[in-house]
Amino acid sequence: MSRAKKRYGQHFLHDRGTIERIVNAIDPKPGDRIVEVGPGRGAISGSLLSRAGRLDAIEIDPDVVPGLTARCEGLGRLDVHLADALEFDFRALRGDGPPLRLVGNLPYNVSTPLLFHFVSQIDAFSSMHFMLQKEVVTRMAATPGGKEYGRLTVMLAPWVRVESLFDIGTGAFTPPPKVVSTFFALHPHASPPFAIADHRAFARVVSAAFSQRRKTLRNALSSLLDKDAITAAGVDPGARAETLAPERFAALAAQLPRSGP
Repeated sequence: MSRAKKRYGQHFLHDRGTIERIVNAIDPKPGDRIVEVGPGRGAISGSLLSRAGRLDAIEIDPDVVPGLTARCEGLGRLDVHLADALEFDFRALRGDGPPLRLVGNLPYNVSTPLLFHFVSQIDAFSSMHFMLQKEVVTRMAATPGGKEYGRLTVMLAPWVRVESLFDIGTGAFTPPPKVVSTFFALHPHASPPFAIADHRAFARVVSAAFSQRRKTLRNALSSLLDKDAITAAGVDPGARAETLAPERFAALAAQLPRSGP
């Protein structure tokens, strides 16, 4: 049996009750195109495969592949893609077929880049179910006005609705992580909740606004927008970033010159 590797942020799920609860929440159906990111030892892979009949697994660690394939033998069609999920082309995997259902236990050390990579290809997916540390999921699902609300919340808001499903204790994993995990769903919006004219400008404004949370927007955005431009976006220059709904950041981004400073 392969050992968990720190460089991959591996924590292998082993608790049978938790595994059953996760698979039931995903509720794979025959014919679903399930894609599992980081299957590891295949704790949920066999159940997903037996229910859907097919499973694509994106795995970076070649040492776990023999055990994974052995565990899934005879349960359906397993296609293992030995690759880094951060660089994987999910649109190409979907091709002209039905949208993918993405699942996985995301490594804590690269969770935010992974989430941004997934939403950059949002049209490839119909649903996403993941495990992450509870603190991160709380931030993802936060509403304006609280200390948890921040850059991650706003950057995901144009693409998905976050649904926290249930917590998972540290003892469900080997080795046990230092924090409690949460299993959650990301539901792609059927249509964008607000328009973003320039996604790079949106990202720049959000990053600058939250870079120093205690500053007012007048000060935090001073390198991008002056007071009049902030006001023209319908935003109080004296407000702080954590008080603004996500669509207000899109309005601020729209005030940036297309060439940008």
